[in-house]
Amino acid sequence: MTSVLDLAPVVPVVVIEDPADAVPLARALVAGGLPAIEVTLRTPGALDAIRAVGEEVPGAVVGAGTVIAPEQVRASVGAGARFLVSPGWTDVLLAAMRASGVPFLPGVSTTSEVVALLERGVREMKFFPAQAAGGTAYLRSLSGPLPQARFCPTGGIGPDSAPEYLALPNVGCVGGSWMLPAEAVAARDWARIEALARAAAGLSAGARCR
Repeated sequence: MTSVLDLAPVVPVVVIEDPADAVPLARALVAGGLPAIEVTLRTPGALDAIRAVGEEVPGAVVGAGTVIAPEQVRASVGAGARFLVSPGWTDVLLAAMRASGVPFLPGVSTTSEVVALLERGVREMKFFPAQAAGGTAYLRSLSGPLPQARFCPTGGIGPDSAPEYLALPNVGCVGGSWMLPAEAVAARDWARIEALARAAAGLSAGARCR
């Protein structure tokens, strides 16, 4: 599979309260140009949502987010997750993600964590929580001494700040949920979500220097 960081400029971070919403929501995101979809393991129906999207939405590359334990790695891949995202990492969790056979983005927020992952052969990471951990200024500072590391910044990013991240040479994509406003999901306004996804997909134009 192409690197998760290269599938689209934005990876929607999705919290599914009702598994019945998973398929139409994912179809709207894919139709809008955002095929990589991170379903967070924050709700009881998350695994069912991952399974449904993987089986019923052609073009979707569905992954599991908020993965913090080896058993979640196994359950997510068993449900059909094609990539894994964690907010942070330990050697135990990293070993489980590496053994899963699917791409993964372990979370980092410090230079030492980045160096530790590079030592372990991992070059693609989630930078989280992006805004709180230093934002674009921090990532720009990392690009000089650690150019081999590439990031998907997530946390506090919206349509106004996303282009600033995407313009950085060490950023492949950003994660966010602004194209999934709670009121639109509650109203099942899939047309609005598709339109917001299309606008997010277009943020790559002229914004990236890679």
